[in-house]
Amino acid sequence: MTASTIRVFTWNIHGAIGPDRRYDLERVIALVRLHKPDIIALQEVDSRGRNGNSPFQRLVATLGTHSAEARTITAPDGEYGHMLISRWPMAQPILHDLSMDRREPRLAIETTIETPLGRLHTIAAHFGLGFSERRRQTSILNAIRCPSDAPLSMMLGDFNDWHWRGPVRRILAGSLPSHTGHMTFPAWAPLLKLDRIYCGGEAQVRRSWTDRGARRASDHLPVIADIGRGSASEL
Repeated sequence: MTASTIRVFTWNIHGAIGPDRRYDLERVIALVRLHKPDIIALQEVDSRGRNGNSPFQRLVATLGTHSAEARTITAPDGEYGHMLISRWPMAQPILHDLSMDRREPRLAIETTIETPLGRLHTIAAHFGLGFSERRRQTSILNAIRCPSDAPLSMMLGDFNDWHWRGPVRRILAGSLPSHTGHMTFPAWAPLLKLDRIYCGGEAQVRRSWTDRGARRASDHLPVIADIGRGSASEL
């Protein structure tokens, strides 16, 4: 990473439960910190059954200063959802309801982050499993107007979009053309490109990669990208 880029990281952490079926949030934290990201999106953060030891709080305390949370499920013993963590200040987040009847509740986080590259309009999401569900969710988020004073745009998360002509890729192609394309699921033998970082406006993916070491901590691999301004994408 150089002074002309920022580092972005997205990962579905599977409730911090690895293939050994053991809950271990600290190995999740260790892997994220290894890459020194500036902006982090984490999906499937789960505090249920953790006896009041909230992973939401622990992740913010160890990984960043500013955060936004989308807690999509609330139960007597905790909450479940996803979160966005930033090294830099972010505007008051807006939560967009992407839920569809009889399917798992879904929320997207929208905010603007004050980065060294400029104001970055950011959406973090975890999409549903149904084809029509993802198409509707993508259309809703794609229609959100980027603020005129934010020259950079980014959408990141777990899009559950595995088909090469899936709705997420087709709908976002015009507005967020620069993107990652790594196979991330299942972590032990990746075949599907579920997790992505999309950029638009003057934001471009300069380089991106994943970390196979994450297969010890989750059923997904993370995606890490260095984002620059105004240069051609190098995928």
